[in-house]
Parts: sequence; C-alpha cells; structure tokens
Amino acid sequence: MAVELYLDLFSQPCRSVFMFAKKNNIPFEFKKVSLMDGEHYGDDFGKISIIRKVPALRDGDFCLSESIAIMVYLAEKFQTPDFWYPADLQQRARVNEYLSWQHTAIRMQGSKMFWLRLMIPKMIGMEVPKEKMDGALEDLNNSLNLIEEKFLQDRPFIVGDRMSLADLVAIVEIMQPLGAGLDVFDGRPRLSSWRDRVRTFIGEELFDEAHQNILGAQEGLKQIDPSKLELFKPKILRLFL
Repeated sequence: MAVELYLDLFSQPCRSVFMFAKKNNIPFEFKKVSLMDGEHYGDDFGKISIIRKVPALRDGDFCLSESIAIMVYLAEKFQTPDFWYPADLQQRARVNEYLSWQHTAIRMQGSKMFWLRLMIPKMIGMEVPKEKMDGALEDLNNSLNLIEEKFLQDRPFIVGDRMSLADLVAIVEIMQPLGAGLDVFDGRPRLSSWRDRVRTFIGEELFDEAHQNILGAQEGLKQIDPSKLELFKPKILRLFL
C-alpha cells in the first residue's frame, strides 16, 4: 500500500518531501492540506498530526511529522540511492550539519522575508516598518553568505560532487523569497550555478511543478479572501512584527 503524504506545496518543507518522493519513484498518495483554508486545524488532519503541521506521513497505522524525519524514513524504507543520506560517517555528518543549522537560519529568514514583503502588506494590509524590513534582509543575506562560503565553498553540492538531502532542503528555503519578488540569486553567481545544478538533477519539470505555487504567489493572492488570514493574524504579527 502506498504511503500517504499530507502536503501543501506553498510550504517549503512540503516541496522538499514532494520532490524527494517523486524523484525516487516512491509510490505515494498526495493528500492536499490547504494551509490558507486552515485545513490543518481540522479534526481529520488532527488524527494524522497532533502538532497540526505539514508535511505529514501515514504509512498504515504509523504517522510521522517533520520533513527531515519523513525524508529519512522514506530513504531507509525504500532504500533510495546512498548519496541522498550517505552511509559514510563524515559525509552524513556534513548533511546533518546543514540540516541542523538551517532551522534557525535560512528557513526562518526566508519565510520571514516572504511574509514581510508580500503576505503582511497584501493580505493583512499592514505596512512593515523600514527598519524591520532592512534588518530581515540583512539577516537573510548573512545566511546566504554562509551557505556560499561555508556549506558550498567551491563544491558542486553541499557534500561534494553529489546531490544530498542537504541541497534539497536548502533549495526550497532559498526559493521562498522569490515568491515575494525578491531575487536572492541576483549578484550571486555561485549560488545561481548551484541552483541550476540542483534543478537539472531533480529534473526541470519536477522542480518547476514543485515551485509553481510559490513563484505565482503574488498573482495567486488576488484569488484569496483576506478574511481567511484572520485566524492566523495574531500569530503572524507575533512572529514577524
């Protein structure tokens, strides 16, 4: 029986799980959970994930949350190629190093820039103070610098010559600000070349499918009722302002 993956491709971690499963021909049933419609707060999804976050996985009676845990589970269950999560001690340590770092760095900062530049002004109708925007951009650029100078250096991919989970998790986060009209690759040829290698490895069609929603976010927001965000407004303002 195919595993069930509960996803919304508007979410960065969902995109990484989606691309990983598709690229590795893992049989799965796509269960759409619309974050904008608040479906993750529904009773049905609460039975899958008590923390009410996507992505989530169900494999028979077994349920799992958190994108990295899900991808490692899929890698081991379906015995995906070793380069994704290498058995070599030091190579796996490099993957784990990036995955551990990114949670409070590029993940947080890419998401913050997306909300500050697009969601808060367009959907909530609040002006973001210039100093808040400038500070967020500085933090984002500092993380992008670290990705180039520490994690990539002069290598094709984060671990070396082969793609890994580290690259997959990195690309979805770095793509997020593009949805708000901020081209983080501009003036960064090393990062741009890495992005192109990742897209080629994943497959352009799959890569573009995964990022279609986020890259069309500015146009897509015109179709969304702003009142839907009222449920999330206190949390959004607490997190980002």
